[in-house]
Parts: sequence; structure tokens; C-alpha cells
Amino acid sequence: MRALIANGVRIDDTFAEAFGMRATALVVTADSAAWARQAAATMTGFATSVIGCGCEAAIDREIGEKQTPDRRPGVRVLLFAVSTSELQKQLAARVGQCVLTSPGSACYAGLEGEESLKLGNALRYFGDGWQISKRFGGKHYWRVPVLDGEFLCEATTGLTKQAVGGGNLLIMGESARSTLVAAEAAVKAIARVPDAITPFPGGIARSGSKVGSKYKSVKASTNDAYCPTLKGAVKSALDANVASVLEIVIDGLTPQAVADAMAAGLAAIVKLGPRRGAVRVGAGNYGGKLGPHHFHLKDLLP
Repeated sequence: MRALIANGVRIDDTFAEAFGMRATALVVTADSAAWARQAAATMTGFATSVIGCGCEAAIDREIGEKQTPDRRPGVRVLLFAVSTSELQKQLAARVGQCVLTSPGSACYAGLEGEESLKLGNALRYFGDGWQISKRFGGKHYWRVPVLDGEFLCEATTGLTKQAVGGGNLLIMGESARSTLVAAEAAVKAIARVPDAITPFPGGIARSGSKVGSKYKSVKASTNDAYCPTLKGAVKSALDANVASVLEIVIDGLTPQAVADAMAAGLAAIVKLGPRRGAVRVGAGNYGGKLGPHHFHLKDLLP
């Protein structure tokens, strides 16, 4: 595989292959930034991959009091799924179990999309008939009585069908520590890119996967070509000096958001250089057979 060299880091001449998804966004507010983040973090738990979690979700960014509908600290959350019905299911369940239950919380639409999803319209029945419908400023809200007062929730939120999932970077280093340093730097840079998330723990996945398995019931299995411990047993994609590989998976509301996020992550890795971080960066693809969105690393270099 041909490669480019940027600040001593080898950049594979390859591409990340991504696919279309459905997505929505929410703004969660609370009396304090800590409680807004707590509600958002709980809501986005167990949402790393659609393969096993039903959706992929994470915090997009924190929002200051001057930018939220109720002038309280807030957090914007993004959720992605493979179908509208699954996205609606995940949205109602996660907001109902994790935001409605969180002290002082409120929930608002975070996206104006081509279509809408039920938000308060799905959760209002928890009020057992005591819920109140309110229209203000051209928007529809539900006030649901709860033990610490009321839960204010916008009736709907937007849905976009232009979202993209599966952008990725494969980060390779000479030690587990240096690889993690590079991955952490990339995640930090990506976090500054709007409309994109990295849904795995801390934004990083050590269990990069390939489609299929020797076991018929398993949809995805370990990407053995990038497992350092299997170098002598499989057709490895790794150089002799690579001892650790970490993957960053990126979802975005648009293809451009994914491209910008990958570029930001790649720039952070290159800036570190091989002595402090990664010696090589690649990307996962399936020969163009999985998805229509191809993000070539050479086009994303700073």
C-alpha cells in the first residue's frame, strides 16, 4: 500500500468508507452545566454502534446559557440510526428513561430537519392526564408534572436523512501508550468540529471490527489484519514496529461534517509526530462495497 509521510507519520493512501444514516439532535438543559451533562451522558450511554446498541449517540457540544431556549446551561446531543423507526424508538426510550428522570432537566429540539420525530409528543403520557400543552413563539411544548416540579419538553425535533456514519481513522503506534496519546489528541480536536461525534468510549475503540465472522450468528468480528498479536497467524496489515492500534469512528449530520472531523483528527496526529504519538494512520474500508461515502486520507491532510 502506498503512503505519504507527514511530519514523520506515515499516512496510508486509502479511504474511510461510510454509509448513510438517519439522525436527530436534542438540546438538554438543567439548572447547572453539571446536571445538563449528566443527563446527556446517561442518555448517550450504550450507544457506540448500531450493530449492538440500536443507535450511535454522543454529546456534540456544550451550549452556554445565552444560546439555550430557557437560558440555562445546556448540552447538544446527536443520535444516529439506520432507519427512522429505530431512531424514533431510541429517541423516546433514551429521553424518557434518562432525561425525564434527571433532576431539573428540560429537552428541546436541536435540529430542523426534512421531517420530524416525536419528542414530547411521545413522552407526554407519563403525565397521566395532568400534562399541559403549550404553544409559544411558534413552537409546541409539553409540561409534564414530576416530583421536583415539571418536565418541559418540546413536542418534536427534526430528522435528517443526510447523515453519515462510519468515518474512521486507524491509528498505529509503537506502544500502547503512544498510540493512546495520539488517539486522545485526535478526539480532542474532533470535539471542536460541529455536527460530528465519536460514539465509542472516550471517542476511541480498541475493538475495531470487520464485517462477518467464522461464526454464522456473529455480524461483526475482530479486525484480525490489524491485531498486533496475530501478526504471525494471519495476513497482517501491520508493520513490524506497530505494537498497538486504536480506531476512531466518526458520525456526522452531513458528509462535510465527517470530512472536517477526520481532517481535524488527522492534523492532530500529524502534529504530534511519531516520537510522541503514532507512526502510521490508515482507515477502514470494504473496497467501496459498504457505503457510498469515501473519505480519502490524502485529501484530508493539512
